[in-house]
Amino acid sequence: MKKVILLLAVLATSLTASAQFEKGKAYLGAGLSGLDISSQAKKFHFGANVKAGYLFMDNLMALAQVGYDHLDDTPDAFTLGVGGRYYIIQNGLYLGASLKFHRADGINDFRPGVQVGYAFFLTRTVTVEPELYFDISTKKFENSAFGLGVGIGVYLFKDQYTFKK
Repeated sequence: MKKVILLLAVLATSLTASAQFEKGKAYLGAGLSGLDISSQAKKFHFGANVKAGYLFMDNLMALAQVGYDHLDDTPDAFTLGVGGRYYIIQNGLYLGASLKFHRADGINDFRPGVQVGYAFFLTRTVTVEPELYFDISTKKFENSAFGLGVGIGVYLFKDQYTFKK
């Protein structure tokens, strides 16, 4: 695991993003997760989420998220969350924090989490975003999840989503 984190850090310092994370840009993203390293890792897991965000300051993004998780032998779960990202030195590497409301089989759980990821720009606005995450269950620690997700993001510049009369 240390090697994976070290590899992400080396990639982040050697590559630069083709766009800046500046105030006023909007973000839309969708992601998949399921490579969990947890007590439940022996079961099949599939997760999908949709995110929307806004850079309210340079390098700082506020996020909202809706998600779905399927794990064998347990009820499907739905999540609703808020969070934020801090982009480090304009290179695409980011640190994130979140708080998700997790509901499965009538059981409600709040899950604070942390993330570290990298926004690889494919074009001026489209990114592929691998991410390591750790979501902590406040009801039962064994239900916490540490894993890998990957997503696609679109960074919209102010002139792209402003309608002119």
